[in-house]
Formats: sequence, C-alpha cells, structure tokens
Amino acid sequence: MVRALIVQGGWQGHEPEGVANLLAGSLKDQGVDVHLEDHLDAFVDNDLSSFDLLVPIWTMGEISNEQMIPVLRAVHDHGVGIGGVHGGMCDAFRQQTEWQYMCGGQWVAHPGNDGVNYTVEMNPSEPDPITDGVPTLQICSEQYYMHVDPCNRVLATTTFGDGTVMPVVWTKHYGTGRVFYCSLGHHVDVIEPPEILAMITRGLLWAADGHCRG
Repeated sequence: MVRALIVQGGWQGHEPEGVANLLAGSLKDQGVDVHLEDHLDAFVDNDLSSFDLLVPIWTMGEISNEQMIPVLRAVHDHGVGIGGVHGGMCDAFRQQTEWQYMCGGQWVAHPGNDGVNYTVEMNPSEPDPITDGVPTLQICSEQYYMHVDPCNRVLATTTFGDGTVMPVVWTKHYGTGRVFYCSLGHHVDVIEPPEILAMITRGLLWAADGHCRG
C-alpha cells in the first residue's frame, strides 16, 4: 500500500487545511494510506523513508535546516516522491534555494492578482497519463508567473498577455525521487473540479510509485 505524508500550514490565505483534506480524500479513494500533520517538525519526527509520497502544503514561512534536510534526503537518496500545488510547494520557503531546486520552480509574481481569467492547455508534445483526457481548462484565479527549472518535463502551460508561455504542470526527478507540481490551487475551489482533482491525484500517485491510477 502507498503511504503518504501530507504536512499543511503556513499562510492561511491558501486554505492549507482545506487543500490538505481535499487531496487526502482523493488519495484515500485510490487506496493510499494518508497521514496528516500540521507542523514542520513532522519532517523530523517521522521516518520519511517509510513513506512513498510527501505532500507539502505550506505557503511561505520558514523551515529550519533540521526540518528540511530529512525531506531532501528522503527524496534525493531514498526515492520518496514529492508533489504539491500552488504556493504550498513552490512558494513555501523563499530563502531555501535547495528546496526550490528540488521542486523545479519558484513563484515570483501573479500579475492581476486573484480573479484573472486564463487558459491552461495540455502540452501536445508531451502526452502523459497524468494529463490524459484533461481538456483545456478555463481558470479564474491567480495566474502564476514562475522561475522554472529547464529540466522540467512540462505537461501543461498557460500564456500571459505578452505572449509568455509559462509551465503550469510539470514532473522532474530530484536524485532518485520523482517530483510532481501543479501551480493551480489558490483556493480549494480551484482544484476541486473533477478533471483538475483527477489530474493532480494522478500526478501525486506517479510521484509516489511511478504509476497513475484513477
């Protein structure tokens, strides 16, 4: 059985508890044994190598090296997967560049703030089971402008008004571990539509064991 550790907290504007509960429920529906925590010491108190998947939902804030290094080692050295959404993973700890390197990107702006209407398109040159069957998405939320790792495998993109094409969904590897990220998720309602939640769930499952289900 796949075991997942979800750690939620940080800036409350991103509804971390609600996002954690939504993703936990979706993973449980796929037979995942989910453990929920609400403090960063969960990365120290638990044997992270005993999990298949880590899901950080922690926007901004600070993480100590004592708390972060077990995560880096679990993913890089032990092949534990990591996955997440929006600022909960890729705007988590702004001073920790190794965290950003692991995740594959870092938020830098959302022009227009919340309430921007934009399109997310699946990348036709990178077909993948994670995005299989997901239609073009019409989103009203924050349109994330990010600094991204050129090694990411980009599965979906959005185009800004100036023509800039920006990754929205990607996968990558960090050492022996698999990494999945989706920049949607400012609030719970943005990721709870069935096609979006299914895509994210499949991405998390891929990070956990290399397979997509559901």
